[in-house]
Amino acid sequence: MDRRPDPAPETGRVAPTARVAGPWQRQEWLSVGIYWAIHAACLLVFVTGFGWLSLALCLGLFWLRLFGITAGYHRYFSHRAFKTSRVFQFVLALLGCAATQKGPLWWASHHRRHHAFSDQPGDTHSPREGFWWAHQGWIFDARAHATEVARIPDLLVHPELVWLDRWHVVVPLALAAGCFALDGLRGLVVGFCLSTTLLWHATYTINSLAHRFGSQRYATGDDSRNNLWLALLTLGEGWHNNHHHYMASARQGFYWWEIDIAYYGLRALAALGIVRELREPPARVYQQTVPAPEARRAA
Repeated sequence: MDRRPDPAPETGRVAPTARVAGPWQRQEWLSVGIYWAIHAACLLVFVTGFGWLSLALCLGLFWLRLFGITAGYHRYFSHRAFKTSRVFQFVLALLGCAATQKGPLWWASHHRRHHAFSDQPGDTHSPREGFWWAHQGWIFDARAHATEVARIPDLLVHPELVWLDRWHVVVPLALAAGCFALDGLRGLVVGFCLSTTLLWHATYTINSLAHRFGSQRYATGDDSRNNLWLALLTLGEGWHNNHHHYMASARQGFYWWEIDIAYYGLRALAALGIVRELREPPARVYQQTVPAPEARRAA
């Protein structure tokens, strides 16, 4: 059953325009099949076992690609929370593609729509439509393949991003081949498949769990929550109520005790001159808006 809501025209939602990332994306069943095949391949770990190299690949690729999603796809491409060179912009896009979450244009367009309709009709993945829908069900909807290009005019001006978005699948395929070349079947299963599956579900927890469990510092009009455990799992994305209150910030942990590893990484890159102009929460953000008790209460 298709549970994704069709927003009424008066919501102002931009009609999606399909930008298909190659012939494989024209077949919904193929994308779904690949997704579950990677999950199933993780069971081969009982055959291959773990090794030091495969474990290093698994953990290293998990954290590196997660940074590509959190700092790249999310804070940079979706929210333009900092600036960088065109070269490093492409590096961030490559890291995001390596996470096997489609291309930067697709990801940013869907995320911008999420913020436009957060937990309202038109939201891509609200838990109000069901936990599993928010967590992963929405990505199986045929319409989820479309990219709303009218939402990302700032990204479409870069032809290299348009090209990479179309051929994004080449990046994880090359990564999988590299894992196999380094450590055979064990490298492919543990280094790529297990790492990718863990990465997918870590990312998805922000769409599902971070709108269900945690505390609300700000009355944002949606169900976003701050959750320390999700922040630790996702390099800082778990400070989700903060983010929905002021989404333009490169820093999602607004206070020093709110651990935000992606932000620390961006600060290190800024010190090296690789990124610049990291946007911080303005002073008004710290004049805390306390929501009603029923909204403030953890779910």
